[in-house]
Parts: sequence; structure tokens; C-alpha cells
Amino acid sequence: MTGRRIVSIFLPHFAMERWEKTERQKGNAPPDEVPLVLAVEGRHGPVIHGVNRAAQEAGMTSGARVVDMRALCPDLQVVYGNPEGDAAALDRLALWAQRWCPWSRTDGANGLILDTTGSDHLMGGEAAMLRRMEADLASLGVSAQLAVAPTWGAAWALARFGPVRATCPEEDLTEAVAPLPVASLRLGDETVLLLHRLGLKRIGDLARIPRLSLTRRFARASAADNPLIRLDQMMGKLAEPVSGVSALPPVRAIRRLAEPILDPTPYVADLCRDICTDLDRLGQGCRGVRLSVFHTDGQVARVSAATSHPSREPAHLAGLFADKLERIDPGFGFDLILLEADGLEELQEAQVRLDGAAEDALNLAHLIDRLSSRLGAKAITRPAPRESHLPERAQAWVSAMDEMPETPAPPPQDRPLRLLDTPEEIRVLYAVPEGPPAQFIWRRQTLQVARYAGPERIAPEWWRDKPGTRLRDYFKIEDQTGRRFWLYREGLLEDGRGAAPRWFLHGMFA
Repeated sequence: MTGRRIVSIFLPHFAMERWEKTERQKGNAPPDEVPLVLAVEGRHGPVIHGVNRAAQEAGMTSGARVVDMRALCPDLQVVYGNPEGDAAALDRLALWAQRWCPWSRTDGANGLILDTTGSDHLMGGEAAMLRRMEADLASLGVSAQLAVAPTWGAAWALARFGPVRATCPEEDLTEAVAPLPVASLRLGDETVLLLHRLGLKRIGDLARIPRLSLTRRFARASAADNPLIRLDQMMGKLAEPVSGVSALPPVRAIRRLAEPILDPTPYVADLCRDICTDLDRLGQGCRGVRLSVFHTDGQVARVSAATSHPSREPAHLAGLFADKLERIDPGFGFDLILLEADGLEELQEAQVRLDGAAEDALNLAHLIDRLSSRLGAKAITRPAPRESHLPERAQAWVSAMDEMPETPAPPPQDRPLRLLDTPEEIRVLYAVPEGPPAQFIWRRQTLQVARYAGPERIAPEWWRDKPGTRLRDYFKIEDQTGRRFWLYREGLLEDGRGAAPRWFLHGMFA
């Protein structure tokens, strides 16, 4: 163990409290004295998924069969639960819990796990931190049992089987978990029953048994159901890291508000300045920023913006949220705002121009960012070079937010700036079969050829084209009015790949 502090939050009545809150909002909540359970389908009929206080006092327990519990309580009311909805709500709560620390995730169907290493001093110590967490969850209508310990396994066990708001220092870990039952090792019911039959009812009993005998007995057990592996995880001998619901970037700025507000706009500029200060210190820029607002009712709303070039300019980053903050539903208000920098890349200060003026490419990047933020990343495109001699394959339109290559391929020489999406077939009059045209008809216009240059022969790409594809001879043509066109002849006479050659107009010169 290396000084880690893990908080386990056990939510024993999460499913029922969520259901009761929804029913109260609809005005359909049953009286408190009516015993009611939530049920889900089990292997042998419906089983209890959640119980209210009256049902709990009547002896109803989660996991028991509904038919057996009705024998004990004939007045029992049964409503089918929604485990998928409960799981989604718990995922949202895990995001909401990031107000206390950077790393949080769900732990089973009714728990959260948080890595609060280095975060407790921001809330007045671990005892005050647990009280604050409990109060914040209670404000959402969620009852919780909490504990903090050096390992995930120890925190999980103390939250469910230890004292209220248990705080376990690293040096007291062995003594703190010794009196806990073996069920606190996160083992299956069959394994717990087997340990009881062996006379091992507490963690201390299991720790005193020679490991060799237990290793032989549980050699075929899975890692998640092996008491020795679970014991080593609890005692910190086996690593069990807490990975958050998302890999949070290292650069972030946060604002905790004394009172809930409805509009985060006044805080965005300051948050951008904070993260840009950190980015400047690290010599990095970001390719995106993400703003999260934490609502007082447990919801988390997020808006994000991307950049086409690494940036650490506060005004530019703040401007990307200009039309996005209106999309946030304020609800009952939010009391915490978080801004995160994403896609960090090295960005050193460099003077590009001798006159010290702004770089033109950077101005273009800012324009692309603003347009993409307002219209969407897919709405703004740019041409990107491709390795091909065929004009229609030499470039492709990609999102303007994609990173430009450091050394872009040089554009082909003497090619028109404007190409038709599909070459248009033309009728040509020529004197020599393999020579230039004398006149051609395009879009019902007869054009006389005054000057020409070429041909430029382009062979088929045999590794991509179908067999029988004909070569092309391109000509630069100027008509009698001075307009310049790019034509090509597809195929040659008697090349054995088709009938007479066909002519196409592929582009126009400026």
C-alpha cells in the first residue's frame, strides 16, 4: 500500500428510493405504512429487488422469493422494478460524485467506489468529508453507508459491516477488519457457506489458517470467489486500482458555488484562464475542452468543444462555448462547474513571422473552430491530398477538424483548381486520332480550339482498377473566347480494351 485512500459508498435502498421519488413526482406514492417491494424475475419466480421501510420492518429481505415473503406478510404489495433504469441512474450518480474527487465509479448494483487520495484536506479531513458526502446524498433522497480505508476491499467491507462512517488508517487495517464476517470479502453465497462449515466465520479466523491448505481447497475457484485472493486485495497485497468512469485529463479547473445558479456563462472565462495557465506551465495545448455542470438534483450536464489546432488561448476557448451553453437545461440549478482540457499536445511558443504579426494558419484554425462549434464538426470540410495520379483520387474532402499533415503533399503541377465531381462526356472533332481536338460540343455549346498543350498520359492504377480500364490522355485546351478547359481522351484506337476512344471534360482553369 502506498498511502491510498478509498471511499466505499453503500446504497442499500437505492432502487426503492429511486422508485419512490419517481412516484412522488407523479403523485402516486403509496402510504409509508404499506409494505411494498420491488421484484425482478429470478430462476424460480420473482425475487425481491428492493424493499421500503415498512416491508423491511416486516422481515422482507432483498434476494428472497416473493412467494415465500408473501407467506410471512399477506398484505405485501409487489411492483416490478427496473434494474436497467437503476443501473443507468447509478452511472449518472457516479459522474455526479466526481465533485468530491477525480476518480469515481459504480461498485455493483448498489454502491460507488471513490479514490479520494489527496482530496480529503479540501473538505476538512476524512471525517468531515464522509459527513459531507452523506449530507449531499441525503439531499438527493439517497441513504448511504460510507467508509474510508487504504484498499477497495477494506472500504467495501467497512461500509457494509463496520461502524457508521468508519475511518480506517493504514496502520490499523489488520485490527479493523479482523472482527468482520467472511461475507465482507465480496464472496459468493456458496463460498461463504463453505467457510462457515469449516468454522471460519470472521476475517481474523481466515487470516490465521495456513494458506497452503486453503489454496488446495479453492484451487479451482475463480479469482472473484477465492477467499485468499480477496483477503490479499483487502490487505493491500494484491493491487486493485480504482479506474474512473472516464479517463479524466490532468488539466482541469473547478468552481464550487455557495448557492445554486442557472447560467454558467459568467464563470467560463475564468475557468478557461485557469486551465490555460496550467497548460502554459506544462508547455502544452489542448485539442478540446469539456464543461460539466453538476445539478443539485444529482444530474450532470456536459457540453464540449474541439479545436483544429492545439490551443491555450483563454479568449478563444471561451468563445467556443458561446452558442453551446444555451443547450444546458438549468433544472433546479447547479452548484459546481468543472472545465477539463482534453487531447493535450506539446505546444511551445515560437515566432513564425519576422514582423511579429499573428500566424495566418492560426487565424484560419480559429475560424474553423468557431464555425465547427456553431455548425457542427461535420459541416466544415477541407481538401486533403492523397497519393494518386488520378485527379479524382488525388484529394478527398475531410473534416476541417482533422489534423493537417506536417508536410503536406505538393499539389500537382498545371492542374485546374476546379474539377467536376463527375467528368462530363463531350463530342469531339479531331484531325488525327491520337491528337488534340479541333472543336468539341459541351452542354449544347460548340467550342473551337484555339490553343492546346499536351497530352499528359495517366495510366490506370492496376492494383485498384478493374481489368480492362483504359488509360487517359489529358489536354489543356483554350477556346476562341479565352476560356481554358481540361479534357481527356479515354483509351486509344485498337488498344483492345473497347470501342472508339471517348472524350470527357474534367475541369476548368481559372
